[in-house]
Amino acid sequence: MKSPAVPRSDLSRRRFLGNLALGGVAVLAGGLVPSARGAEAPDLLASRHGRKLGVALLGLGSYAGGQLAPALGRTRLCRLAGAITGTRAKGEQWARDYGFPEKSVYGYDTMDRLADNPDIDVVYVVTPPALHAGHAIAAARAGKHVISEKPMATTVADCDAMIAACRAAGVRLSIGYRLHFEPHHGELERLARAGDFGPFERMEGGFGFRLSERVWRVDKKLAGGGPLPDVGTYVIQEACRARLEEAPVAVTAREGRKERPELFNEVEEEISWTMEFTGGAACAGFASYGRGANHFRAEAPRGWVEIEPAFSYRGIAGRTSRGPMRFPSVNQQAAQMDDFAACILTGRKTPVPGEMGRRDVAIITAIYEAAATGKRVAVPT
Repeated sequence: MKSPAVPRSDLSRRRFLGNLALGGVAVLAGGLVPSARGAEAPDLLASRHGRKLGVALLGLGSYAGGQLAPALGRTRLCRLAGAITGTRAKGEQWARDYGFPEKSVYGYDTMDRLADNPDIDVVYVVTPPALHAGHAIAAARAGKHVISEKPMATTVADCDAMIAACRAAGVRLSIGYRLHFEPHHGELERLARAGDFGPFERMEGGFGFRLSERVWRVDKKLAGGGPLPDVGTYVIQEACRARLEEAPVAVTAREGRKERPELFNEVEEEISWTMEFTGGAACAGFASYGRGANHFRAEAPRGWVEIEPAFSYRGIAGRTSRGPMRFPSVNQQAAQMDDFAACILTGRKTPVPGEMGRRDVAIITAIYEAAATGKRVAVPT
């Protein structure tokens, strides 16, 4: 799941439908971000398919309500078509608010019935990380494509089970890496691929905020850890992307001092780590629930890239050694979901597949081992 949490939007059904009608401009500007992958014409794809793909949100917390549901009102290729929740009354209220039928509200224990609902094509799993595997597997068995929020899971074994279940069911699996569809981050990848500055060799990034509530994020059984898998994943993602999706070969790490041990008695409050890549490249990372951070910098022999704020839902800004980046603001979640819909409709591979999520969970696991042992730990492939 994403963080920091954003309160649930109070969009009415009328406003939601209005956004649906107006969403084309924002999403056309950024929803299918042009890149090396190419971008399909959304109206043509939607026309060819005959309807937008139906997305059901599984887990109706702050990210689903504050970000994903409004974003679905701005997509060109998909729409909010259902909800899966542990509270039936909440799901029924969502149906009224967003205009889908109450028959498309399911419980976690009735997900097998999704197989009988042709209006739902995709299930977006937005529950705490330890629950992702079970929910994603259930959705796949019902014949639905799956988006899993990040981190993909809390163990590599669960990631493998999710990938295997989707493969067996013949459905697509994608991870909710929204920043792969944001243009400042896309420029970092473009520069890395073009080799304008040479390979990025020195990288540094951090993401953190002050968490004050006793929520699932401090429950190790549900979260799998503290800020590292929650917000540290963004730094890991960015470093690997700057290296053209190369995984680090080894990591070192150190957990920071706990200023509030009464709140962080199961997970770390903050952590710092270093990722070593081939050829001597390295990235220093930092993640915290105690203080703010939101930046990424990559240096190469002939230039550098700096993004700050780097990982927010909006307001991202960046510059390079050549000058400031000038890109329009995009709805990252709308762009992400439209791209996955395009992948389903065209057969194109998603740029953020389950295998990428598995890679990142393996890196996180190695970082925790390094912090616990004080040793350099090789990242398994």
